[in-house]
Amino acid sequence: MDIVSAQQDNKVHPHKFILWVAIASIIMMFAGLTSAYIVKSGQANWQDVRLPNTFWYSTAVLLISSLTIQVAYRAIKQREMTQYRSLLIVTLVLGIAFVVLQGIGFSWLWAHGVHFDGAGAGQFLYILFGLHALHVVGGIIALIIIILKQYTGKTRSYNTVQAEVMSTYWHFVDFLWLYLLVFFVWIGK
Repeated sequence: MDIVSAQQDNKVHPHKFILWVAIASIIMMFAGLTSAYIVKSGQANWQDVRLPNTFWYSTAVLLISSLTIQVAYRAIKQREMTQYRSLLIVTLVLGIAFVVLQGIGFSWLWAHGVHFDGAGAGQFLYILFGLHALHVVGGIIALIIIILKQYTGKTRSYNTVQAEVMSTYWHFVDFLWLYLLVFFVWIGK
């Protein structure tokens, strides 16, 4: 019996496996797009873009949300369900605030003549930051589902897999945003 138990402990939960496959795919997509940016930036008609301050505010919001989801994960591991639910809601609100701030940043860019057409960093900025925002929206949808399950009684156990997967994904989109921001600020010039 001990051998079977040991083998089961060594298996990766299917949800975790799917998450890591998805993360690997997302990394490859963004690596390809940032590589294309580097190649295209050498063209003669390339135009750099100044980032709006709103993107820095959204960065702070996302970093705080990463902290709240981590504390929420710790809370469910300690079976503090009230704190877990509250922190999920705070993370959700911060995620929505991030997307709203991104929208404000994109509006600022548009108002300052950075459009999707033309040759330059603006095209890549819209694509890369927009795709990232879509991934955050996916995380927001997942958070809403988890919160609804928590408040409708659909989740009665203290299984932490769902919280761990959500936390890992949220940290990933946080790291991805930091990568993109650093890329555009330092590498992309």
